[in-house]
Amino acid sequence: MTDQTIQPGKYVALTYVIEDEHGQVVEQHDSPLGFVYGSDTALIGGMDRAVAGKRVGSRIEIRVPPDQGFGEHDPGLTFVDDLDSVPPEYRQVGAAFQLRDHEGEMRAFHVTRIEDGRVTVDGNHPLAGKDLTIRVTIAEVRDAQPGEDQRSGIHAVQLPGTATIN
Repeated sequence: MTDQTIQPGKYVALTYVIEDEHGQVVEQHDSPLGFVYGSDTALIGGMDRAVAGKRVGSRIEIRVPPDQGFGEHDPGLTFVDDLDSVPPEYRQVGAAFQLRDHEGEMRAFHVTRIEDGRVTVDGNHPLAGKDLTIRVTIAEVRDAQPGEDQRSGIHAVQLPGTATIN
């Protein structure tokens, strides 16, 4: 174990748990996720600022309001339609597909409700509009290896183990 602190150019590996305002775990990464601190990796809710100067074994709790997390819930991204108007493969809660939003951008939409012959589809991130708590544990801090900043990042790293999103 090293006694290095997190600063630009250091490779950092961390685990984290995200809880909603009711204390329900909504995302959990038990296997360390790695990135080079100061690279273009964007971490939710200011996690990058919160881990600066920390060492291996440090535990940090971060409160994240919607505007620093997954944004406010946009009612313009939720719509209801007749179930018969929806292709059969999307007639189940949780079905996901890509559509253009009202600004012309491609966005993931999810079927969130089916009731009385009507389907509700939502293009908001499932955590939009929610206050979150993130608990981070620093697992590794070391000098970054050449090229790691190009292939690192929370969403670029392929690691063994499980990650869950509820």
